[in-house]
Amino acid sequence: MPHVIGLDFGTTNSAVAVAMPDGSTVLANFDADGERTTIFRSVLYFDPEARTRDGRSRAVAGPQAISSYLNAETRGRLMQSLKSHLASRLFRETYMFGQKYTLEELIALILRELRAVAEAQFGDIGSSVVVGRPVHFSGAGSEEDDAFALSRLRRALEWVGFDRIVFEFEPVAAAYEFETQLDHDELILTADFGGGTSDFSLMQVGPGVRRRGHTAQDILGTAGVAIAGDTFDSKIMRQVVAPRLGQGSQYRSAFNKVLPLPAWLYSNIERWHYLSFLKSKKTMQMLAELRLQALEPAKIAALIHVIEQDLGYHLYRAVEQTKIELSDRALSPLRFRDAALDLEQLVRRDEFEIWIGDEITAIAACLDRLLEHTGVVPRDVGSVFMTGGSSFVPAVRRLFEARFGAARLRSGGELTSVAKGLALRALDMQS
Repeated sequence: MPHVIGLDFGTTNSAVAVAMPDGSTVLANFDADGERTTIFRSVLYFDPEARTRDGRSRAVAGPQAISSYLNAETRGRLMQSLKSHLASRLFRETYMFGQKYTLEELIALILRELRAVAEAQFGDIGSSVVVGRPVHFSGAGSEEDDAFALSRLRRALEWVGFDRIVFEFEPVAAAYEFETQLDHDELILTADFGGGTSDFSLMQVGPGVRRRGHTAQDILGTAGVAIAGDTFDSKIMRQVVAPRLGQGSQYRSAFNKVLPLPAWLYSNIERWHYLSFLKSKKTMQMLAELRLQALEPAKIAALIHVIEQDLGYHLYRAVEQTKIELSDRALSPLRFRDAALDLEQLVRRDEFEIWIGDEITAIAACLDRLLEHTGVVPRDVGSVFMTGGSSFVPAVRRLFEARFGAARLRSGGELTSVAKGLALRALDMQS
């Protein structure tokens, strides 16, 4: 019988797992420059110098996309955070070196590689899959938007050979994984902090629940908000990097008026997945004109260089590294050096926490709505399982410590717990 896999297609990272008959889980392994990893970066790289049989630019996904991008003599296009566009009706298609791609086609290129690696390791995985989904997709303002996002994700999955698709909330999947660690039944809160969304579930789990079989009634409630790791990164980008690229500076118009540079440029820079879209002929022509009129032309030249050379990934890594270090340190240097941008600035944790203050408040409000909606009070919660990269951010942890107490916080498998839980959900389907 083919394995039914659990597939966590994430905004930043993806993972694949299968569950064994004994309830254990095995993660797919990916090659990253000769090293084995269970994390697949959700990125695509289009090589302008390599072509497929039908004449399109060759695309590679995951770790190979990153290494190809870093080693290319002629820089191609690196695309990331595609999942965050699923609910948007504005992004239907884009062009890569003259060839048109829909969003579903781009996502399918990533999913095809995930499937190929899974089959190489596990053998036949058939046409069934359990896939994670956020409670609400990034940018979704209604149930119709979420349904639209799911329909697009389903279409991409069908294009890579899956026709029996079950979607499961990501925090519920993480709860399935945490349940394997329990020797008693209890009500748990799962807090899953991804790249694009933060999602929560209240769920009854434990060995007794597992023996009798999980039911929909075990899930007391779910909630989510489109704030997570990418949002936190964007605050560092706004405060530290964007001013060096011209944010807040001015230019002199043809009518000799001094005007601020267009704010929308820097909104796009804050969103890593939008940076590559600035590399259009129209935008680059506008930037060339602005550089001639700018009061600080070197900053606009640096911005043009970052866009032309597709340096978004390098900036992303520098900012992300600073954010990670601030989880353990009171201050961390943000370093980024390139021909047109030489940046080294200390970032203080207390400053960073001010920058993300509104987002922490919004996460707290989402959590409180879930508790109020379900009628659960914090003392009723046995454990709080925090997973995902941003679960380490001290301001986030303090929020949960204040609500539930530090003794009840649990963590582990921050980047793979959802995939393992989805595999366990798949195992339930087979029994």
